[in-house]
Amino acid sequence: MIPAIFGLSGPVLTDDERAFFRDCRPAGYILFGRNIENRDQLRRLTDDLRSLDGRDATPILIDQEGGRVARMKAPEWPDFPCGAVFDALYERAPASAIEAARLNAMALAVMLAEVGITVDCLPLLDVRQPGASDVIGDRALGSEPMRVAALGRAILSGLRAGGVVGVVKHIPGHGRALLDSHKDLPRVAASDQELQTDLAPFAALRDAAMAMTCHVVFEAWDAERPATLSPYIIETIIRQRVGFHGLLMTDDIDMKALSGEIPELAAQSLAAGCDIVLNCWAKMDDMIGIAKAVGPISSVSRARLDGAMERISGGKDAHEFAALVDQRDALLTIA
Repeated sequence: MIPAIFGLSGPVLTDDERAFFRDCRPAGYILFGRNIENRDQLRRLTDDLRSLDGRDATPILIDQEGGRVARMKAPEWPDFPCGAVFDALYERAPASAIEAARLNAMALAVMLAEVGITVDCLPLLDVRQPGASDVIGDRALGSEPMRVAALGRAILSGLRAGGVVGVVKHIPGHGRALLDSHKDLPRVAASDQELQTDLAPFAALRDAAMAMTCHVVFEAWDAERPATLSPYIIETIIRQRVGFHGLLMTDDIDMKALSGEIPELAAQSLAAGCDIVLNCWAKMDDMIGIAKAVGPISSVSRARLDGAMERISGGKDAHEFAALVDQRDALLTIA
């Protein structure tokens, strides 16, 4: 097995993808809108991915947050609210907001598990800051760290109860970035003391199974390298100060915030301390290059991966979905 999560080019595996994945045995896969048509097709695809190496607990990821970040779309699947909706409810009724976030995440997980998806890249623990790039924006759970942590913990709990593993992101925090890291490299000039606000939700949820880095330069910690590529940030800040010891994956290594050849960036991120490289765009040359550059997954990273996937519970029956949504919606209407 290699320490990489790869994307697929379409709604079915190509012959080249099938042969390559069988040969290199990636740690998992990530799905996007280009891979999704309907329930039956998606279930066939995820079953096909699991059959490649016979792992029932193959990590099959998706970004299904709700709001503007949703790969499974209407009319085949219902829309879900964005993070800001739960933040707004928290202003009126904190306990109801926490329960609504949990029910919403459980419903999401039931929907994902039904089609064989095992990991959702949620919750965002980025603390929203005024004037920052809207790349986070209404995806955030708020601007108060402990509120973000409380809602984030409810989301992790709901996902797990519904049969899916959550991924906290984007550690150590994307909330201050003035630029969209999909397009540019953000630099954050905040002091170490100021950045404790950003770290607080991640520290509160340090026991999460999986986390995703951000491609952001934090000048107080490493003025030269973004978090994904910084040994100091990964070891001293994320592993030691935050205390996160679960599986740490990169954000997509092909985002424009990073410069350089994709295989080299993959190797650098692993050398910096990430466990898994995320490469989303199914470019065969890049995937082959990554497989050659990274070598087999380490025993430590494999143990973290296996431990994360063991957290999947039996989940809920698909027929419970409507009841979960109804309970969530009743809470969201509280004045």
